Amino acid sequence: MKTTQILIAGFGGQGVLFAGKFLAYKGLVQEKQVSWLPSYGPEMRGGTANCSVIISDTPVGSPIITDPDILVAMNLPSLQKFVDAVVPGGKIIIDSTLIDVKVDRTDVEVFYVPATQMARDAGFATLANMILAGKVLKETDGVAWDGNKETLEAFIPAKKANLIDVNCKALQLGYDH
Repeated sequence: MKTTQILIAGFGGQGVLFAGKFLAYKGLVQEKQVSWLPSYGPEMRGGTANCSVIISDTPVGSPIITDPDILVAMNLPSLQKFVDAVVPGGKIIIDSTLIDVKVDRTDVEVFYVPATQMARDAGFATLANMILAGKVLKETDGVAWDGNKETLEAFIPAKKANLIDVNCKALQLGYDH
C-alpha cells in the first residue's frame, strides 16, 4: 500500500492548480485513489495559491495534507510556509529561478530546478509549473511516467488542445533535469 501526499504552492497565476490537477488525473488514469484540493486567496492571480494532491493505492480518508511527502515550492513565501511540514525523508522541489535560498534541513531531499528560466529558454514561459510536475513524476514512485499525453487529453478542453504537445515538452524538461 502506497500513499503519496503532494503539496504544490506558489502565487496565483503560476499554474499551481493546473499542475496539481494534472498529477491527480495521472493517478486516476492509473486507477489509483486520488484527492485534489485547491486553495487560493480571494485575490487569485498574484495572491497565494496551493493545492494538495493525494495519490494512493487505498481510499483517501481526507483531502487535507498536514505533512506532505513532496513539497513543490514555486515562490519564497510558499517555501518558508511549508518547508518544515515536509515529512523526514520527504522531497522538496524548488523553482530556483524564483527562490535563491537553500533549504537547511538535512532530513529531506531537495531538488533545485530553475523551472521559470527553463520555460523561458524553451519558448513557453508560462509552463514552469509543468516542468516542476515532470520533476515530481521522476522523483516519486506514486505515479508512473507513461501516459502523459493521454492524461492531458483527458482534462484539457478541446479549445486548448493545441497546448497538449507543449505541456508534454515541459514535463519532459522537468523529468530530464
